[in-house]
Amino acid sequence: MKAPVLLTSLLALLMPLPLAAQEPEIATTLTFTEGPTVDTDGSVYFTEIITQRIIKLGPDGRQTTWRENSNVANGLLIDPQRRLVACEGATFERPGVKVSGIPRVTRTDLATGQMEILADNYEGRPLTGPNDVTIDSKGRLYFTELGGAAVYRIDAPGRIARILAAPDVQNPNGIQVSPDDRYLYLVEANQKAGGARLIRRYDLQPDGTVTNMKIHFDFSPGRSADGMSIDEAGNLWAAAGLNQLRGTSETLDTKCGVHVISPEGKRIQFIPIPEDTITNTAFGGPDRKTLYITAGKNLYRIRTEIPGLPR
Repeated sequence: MKAPVLLTSLLALLMPLPLAAQEPEIATTLTFTEGPTVDTDGSVYFTEIITQRIIKLGPDGRQTTWRENSNVANGLLIDPQRRLVACEGATFERPGVKVSGIPRVTRTDLATGQMEILADNYEGRPLTGPNDVTIDSKGRLYFTELGGAAVYRIDAPGRIARILAAPDVQNPNGIQVSPDDRYLYLVEANQKAGGARLIRRYDLQPDGTVTNMKIHFDFSPGRSADGMSIDEAGNLWAAAGLNQLRGTSETLDTKCGVHVISPEGKRIQFIPIPEDTITNTAFGGPDRKTLYITAGKNLYRIRTEIPGLPR
């Protein structure tokens, strides 16, 4: 496995570099990248939460702002119809910075630019702040609410079902569906003392409900994963860990980087990232063997041996 390559910075525009052409750079700034997803044309879309933008990195290495005023967009997904799904509106707070928007999940046709709201309430009550999203082979979307302690399924615009809620979940973050749709994986990212910092695995039923929770991988006492992607073999590529303490009960026992977790729940590989804080991953490239990683102000990439899924 080669070292990750820094693809782009929100402080300086960098053209794509050959794989392993340089070591990742340590960056310090108030920007915060999240939610990478990759279009079929090779374009990478990711969010910049503090300035509320969705950034597009084209196949030619040209970086542009695809959407201003993103409504604090976080997790993104491009579905098979080339529509960009965005989790929006969750309050984001860091020392000296606080942004918030209208909690909702939207979908935008990349060809026409037409946007629609898929979900902004559940049974008449406003959402608290969608965080991350995935999709199954039937086209059903699943999204998390970190602050709202809930997981929802969207079957169609306006048709939303809550499949998990407190106290069964605490702070749900990253979410993925296995290649065969048998399992739903859910990150718990509770920073409080004694909080769950792990990946849960559920049996995903044909009707989109979940049963039979098992702990798939435990990151405690370190920082749990944030987002994660999945490859064709069912391995999870989870962005987790810290390089520096951040005033929570989390320790440095979980190293900062991409933790590759097998379908059996074993960590089989680790890719270190010298950046705080790593947030998410997504597969792309013509063969789906390029992993994109958001961390701090930067976007990295690294080649993998197994193709990933666009989920």
